[in-house]
Amino acid sequence: MSRIGERLTALQKRGEAALITYITAGDPDLPATEKLIAGLAESGADILELGVPFSDPMADGPTIQAASDRALKHPFSLDAILGLVERVRRQNPIPILLFGYYNPIFKYGEERLVSVAEEAGVDGLLVVDLPPEEGEGLGRLCARAGLDLIYCLAPTSTEERIEIVSRAGTGFVYYVSVTGVTGARTELSNTIARDVARIKRKTTLPVAVGFGISTPDQAREVARLAQGVVVGSALVKVIEKYGRSPELIPRVREFAARLKAGVQSARR
Repeated sequence: MSRIGERLTALQKRGEAALITYITAGDPDLPATEKLIAGLAESGADILELGVPFSDPMADGPTIQAASDRALKHPFSLDAILGLVERVRRQNPIPILLFGYYNPIFKYGEERLVSVAEEAGVDGLLVVDLPPEEGEGLGRLCARAGLDLIYCLAPTSTEERIEIVSRAGTGFVYYVSVTGVTGARTELSNTIARDVARIKRKTTLPVAVGFGISTPDQAREVARLAQGVVVGSALVKVIEKYGRSPELIPRVREFAARLKAGVQSARR
């Protein structure tokens, strides 16, 4: 079992959902990203999604698109991101999931990526634009290396699609709670409860819900329904606001701690 599976299992035994936080590698720069990961882990994040910046992030809204643009202004590579994970892993056991698009993986090479990622201490991959039908080769490589390969479902997913993703994926199922791009929203979709229940009937994998969760109250609401709560754009907005300010790490830690408190209070 991967670190992702171990963390989710331990939380389930305690009756808790996981707080899964997303940040973009290199925003505002790689040294800051390393400090942000440590701050998030210390503030209660259970799993970290580390976004690989990409020039055409079609599933992402303006907030994460802007984070990718900021990151790509600095010359760095996928190797630099994997090196960052390796440095983090020497001191921090937080499960780390690389979140991104297939083009950089294709250019880097699937076999090479999985090998280097395993050595660096990456725990899983979530490739937004890679459907299960096209991911069999990468899935076999990940399975041999002990990495999870996580797939997404949406409100429009059919029963057949849920079964396909449940068979192909490992770690957890990522339920995209809205039809659209990433972004903080003032209200949650009113179909989350129905759709999470529908997915749970078809899979033994934990279900994590993302896209649009932006407040501790929303995190609490989702934590009552799912085994994982994903917060991305709202956190990236804090990073955008404080940038290179000395306030960056304290503000991110404070926000993450409030999200964690919301998640922990969900099932009391």
